[in-house]
Amino acid sequence: MKKFLVFAAVVAACWYYFHDPTGKWKGIPAARDPQQTATGLPRPFSYEDYTITPLARYSITAVVLGRERYRNDAAADFAPVDLALGWGPMSVSGVINGLEISQSGRWYDYSWFGDPPLEPGEIARHSANTHCLPATREVRKRLLNVKRHELVSMEGYLVEVTKTDGYRWRSSLTRDDTRGGACEIMWITSVESRKL
Repeated sequence: MKKFLVFAAVVAACWYYFHDPTGKWKGIPAARDPQQTATGLPRPFSYEDYTITPLARYSITAVVLGRERYRNDAAADFAPVDLALGWGPMSVSGVINGLEISQSGRWYDYSWFGDPPLEPGEIARHSANTHCLPATREVRKRLLNVKRHELVSMEGYLVEVTKTDGYRWRSSLTRDDTRGGACEIMWITSVESRKL
C-alpha cells in the first residue's frame, strides 16, 4: 500500500508540475503591438567572443504563452531562455486556452483541435518566439523567473549576433513572418513581469 501511495503522489506531483493551467483573466491585457524604431541605435559592442549589433530599438508587453530554458546549445551562454509571447488577440485567455503551445530546439509551435480559436494569420501576426539575451545579471535573474501566463514587459534591442568563426544569428525585424528566421533575438536591458 505504501508503494502505491508513493507512486500516486509522484504522479500527482508530475501532473501538477507539467500541466498547463487554463488562463482565466478577462479582456486584452497586452492590447498594444510591440514598438520598434531604427533611430539612435548604439554601435556594435562585444560580449565575450561575440559581437552584438543592434538592429532596432524594441519594447514589448505581452502574455507569456510558453517559456523554454536552454543550457546546452550554442547560444545557451548568452540566450538562456526563449519566451513565446502573445499580444493583442493572442493575449486573450480564451484564445490561448484553445491552442496547444510547445517550444523546443529554439522553435515555438502551436496547434488546435477542430476550428482555430483565431484566424491563423492573426495568430502568426500577434505572437512570436523571442530569444532572450539578458544585458545584466539582474535581467538574467528576472528572465529566468518569468512564468507562463504572466504579463511581461521588456525593453532593449533586436540584434544580430556574430563571431569571427562565421557564426551568425540575426533577428527578424517584422511581426508577420513565419518559419526559419522569424524569431526575435532581443538584447534585453529591462524586464518586469506580473501574474494575471
